[in-house]
Amino acid sequence: MSNTTNAKQRVAAVLVMAVSFATATGYAQTARQETTNMNATRNAADAISVRQQAIIPIAALAAAGDIARLNTELERGFDAGLTVNEAKEVLVQLYAYAGFPRSLNALGELMKVVDARKQRGVQVEQGGGPSRPIPKGEALLQAGTTNQTKLSGGPVKGPLFEFAPAIDEFLKTHLFGDIFERDNLDWQSRELATVSMLSALPGAESQLQSHMRISMNVGLTAGQLGQLAQVLADRADEQMARRAREALSRQLATRPSN
Repeated sequence: MSNTTNAKQRVAAVLVMAVSFATATGYAQTARQETTNMNATRNAADAISVRQQAIIPIAALAAAGDIARLNTELERGFDAGLTVNEAKEVLVQLYAYAGFPRSLNALGELMKVVDARKQRGVQVEQGGGPSRPIPKGEALLQAGTTNQTKLSGGPVKGPLFEFAPAIDEFLKTHLFGDIFERDNLDWQSRELATVSMLSALPGAESQLQSHMRISMNVGLTAGQLGQLAQVLADRADEQMARRAREALSRQLATRPSN
């Protein structure tokens, strides 16, 4: 009887250990899955959409005047869902950062790409225009001032604008008014374009730094801006990517820690 009892006890102990092991393994697998799901959610939140990714090399190469590679990226952009009017908005906005010559050349190339796709029978979505009329006169200055203040996180003042008040007015009316009032391209996409353009311009580090801050003010995350730099490295130029990464690092260093 004693031997039988001992055997039963040993079997029971083995069963308990097996159940405990299986339960612990199940808990571990569940925990790993939950961690994976959390990381996936976090990565998704930090991901730039494919359409927005297309804006990055288009803006950078247009600013650099690299028309041959711009042609390729415009094609890729349309394949990724970018509309003709969104591409136009990026390349019109370019004039404020790289000048009218680069903007006009890039718009000319955009026109060629659109015509070539139509001739090949490839569908090109036109996209919509601004949802409201752009203000004029004093109303435009007021709208631009309001937009600039929102984007920058406060009123923009300083000795430079007192020294050259004309440039202050031009920034408020032309850039933050005429351009940023056009709501058929959202502000996050405009800032992705701006940071990409400025990353392509040696000597524009101060302006790049300002727009890295503005990008975060409009809700772009550090992860998304890091992805912007990687897209520049992969599809434009490593030096452009380096400027973007350095500006992002400086911006993160100035932000208060939680």
